[in-house]
Amino acid sequence: MKEIVLDTETTGISLEDGHRIVEIGCIELENLIPTKKKFHYYLNPERKVSEQALKVHGYTDSFLSKQKKFIDISEEFLEFINGKRLIIHNAEFDLSHLNNELKRIGKEMIKNEIKDTLFIARNKFPGSQNSLDALCKRYRIDNSRRVTHTALVDCDLLAKVYINLIDQKEPTLNFKNIEQEDLKIKSANSDYFKKIVKPTPEELKSHKDYVKKNLKNNYFN
Repeated sequence: MKEIVLDTETTGISLEDGHRIVEIGCIELENLIPTKKKFHYYLNPERKVSEQALKVHGYTDSFLSKQKKFIDISEEFLEFINGKRLIIHNAEFDLSHLNNELKRIGKEMIKNEIKDTLFIARNKFPGSQNSLDALCKRYRIDNSRRVTHTALVDCDLLAKVYINLIDQKEPTLNFKNIEQEDLKIKSANSDYFKKIVKPTPEELKSHKDYVKKNLKNNYFN
């Protein structure tokens, strides 16, 4: 099954204050394994970034003013997520901003199946901190690259958190375990036997003479 891990950055929190999306990042998973397909754009929000948001993601008005507008990438975005489950941390926030952008250009709201990793984490660890950073710490996922919030970095971390949250494990290669398993399989499919080697008459006589000689020497010493 194909899923999309999705994250956005914005000029601020409140839609009522006219805040807009400044970045969209998406990573495609197929059967929980990342494919090479990614979707990523910085966007011109056509308004100023709030001071609080600037501290979070670091995208300046000058930088964003040179980027494409949401309407320019909307068709490509909708095609990328079409028919795929969306994996989002705190989905209510991202979806409200995405649907606001779609509404502004006369497009329908997103109707994809949604899995909110914040909702999953709150049910799994009630009363605990369930931010993306806290979940990375819980699952020992290296988030040292997350100096500021950027969509693709957050998507990469969220994909790893999601796999752990649903009690799956990332595929790894353990050659030692593979070798041990291979030996078990071979042993299970083979009859156990021990080869018996009989000594020749010459070997028996030589052994008998050796024992007799050593017994005699030990007796007199």
